[in-house]
Amino acid sequence: MLPCTHTFCMACLLNYGKDRQPGDRMPCPLCRTEFIIPDEGLITIPKNFFMDRVINVRKLSAKQGESVKDDCHRRVLWDKYKLSEKLKISEELLQHLAKDKNDVNKQLAGIEEKVSNAAEELIAAVQRERLNMMSEIKSIKAKREKQLETVKKKVKEHIIDLKTFEKCSEKLLRSGSGDVNTLHHRANELMAFDVRCHVDSFLPPVNVTYTPSTLLDRRDRILLGTIGQLKQISSSTTICITLFTVSKYILELSLINYSLYSNK
Repeated sequence: MLPCTHTFCMACLLNYGKDRQPGDRMPCPLCRTEFIIPDEGLITIPKNFFMDRVINVRKLSAKQGESVKDDCHRRVLWDKYKLSEKLKISEELLQHLAKDKNDVNKQLAGIEEKVSNAAEELIAAVQRERLNMMSEIKSIKAKREKQLETVKKKVKEHIIDLKTFEKCSEKLLRSGSGDVNTLHHRANELMAFDVRCHVDSFLPPVNVTYTPSTLLDRRDRILLGTIGQLKQISSSTTICITLFTVSKYILELSLINYSLYSNK
């Protein structure tokens, strides 16, 4: 075997390098890679023991005759059958993997749609509740403003009455004559009207509070739901198990056939 790993029979190699001496450079007959002829000559080039063993096996096979050839033929056919079965299973596995991909994509598309719909429903519910709360706040505000306007109107009327009385009393004092009893009766009426009590009774204090929801207080709070996966053996996994079992069975048969062949 040459340094470039190409192997030739010694007789052919000696004939090829008959014009060269030890220490000369000689190209490989196949790849033309040059090497230096050993000092002891081409005869000392390392032997390719693997190729030598292959040649010996071929010689031994030739001596065994047709029976060995038939046995080898049967072994080749058996190996071909084993590998064809394995190829069939592998192709089926490939088809199931493609189907599994399509099934998973289809299933996940459905899950995505459900999650999206759930989110939209939750958003819509929050929006409805927001509108209801805003409407309630607006209603409270409008009611309070109406109460304020009513009380404000009453207070203004009372102020006008007080100013009117003040003018009448000043006029009576300046002129020295007038209906004192009527004026005094009007004064009693104005004094009887407690404006502060009237305001308090018609304008109760507003104490509106807001308590936020605790729905988002915890980070682990589930709002839309959860995604789960059932632990089950898929069709592709089943095929893988089948493939492993068949391969193991084929390997065991091969070892048996090899043992029978070696004992002949």
